[in-house]
Amino acid sequence: MRIGELSRRSGVSQRLLRYYEEQGLLRPRRRPSGYREYLSSDVAVVRRIRGLLAAGLSTATISSVLPCIREDDERLVPTCPDLVAQLRRERDRIDQAIDDLTTSRQALDTVITAAPGPAN
Repeated sequence: MRIGELSRRSGVSQRLLRYYEEQGLLRPRRRPSGYREYLSSDVAVVRRIRGLLAAGLSTATISSVLPCIREDDERLVPTCPDLVAQLRRERDRIDQAIDDLTTSRQALDTVITAAPGPAN
C-alpha cells in the first residue's frame, strides 16, 4: 500500500509517517518509481509506535524497543528478556521529570502568591 492508504488506515498523517521512517521506525520498500510501499502489517506497527509515544518514550528509545513489543488485544506486551528493565528505567526517568516539574510549579506558586493584589 502507498503512504496515503497507510495514513488513512492508521489515522496518522503522511508527514508523521515520513518522520517515523526518518527515525528508522518504519522501513517501507521503495518502488522503482521511488514511491514508498508499505505492508498491511505496518498499520499495527504505527499503532505500536503511537502507543509507545503516548507512554512518554522518545523515538530513539522506541527504535530499540519496537522489535521487542507485540500487541495482545489492546495491550502492548514486551517479548525480549531485557526490555522490562529498560522500560523501568524509562518510567524512572519520567517519574523524575514529573518530580522536577512539580518542584518548578511549587516555586512558581510561591512567587504568584507573594504578588500583591488578587490571588491567581
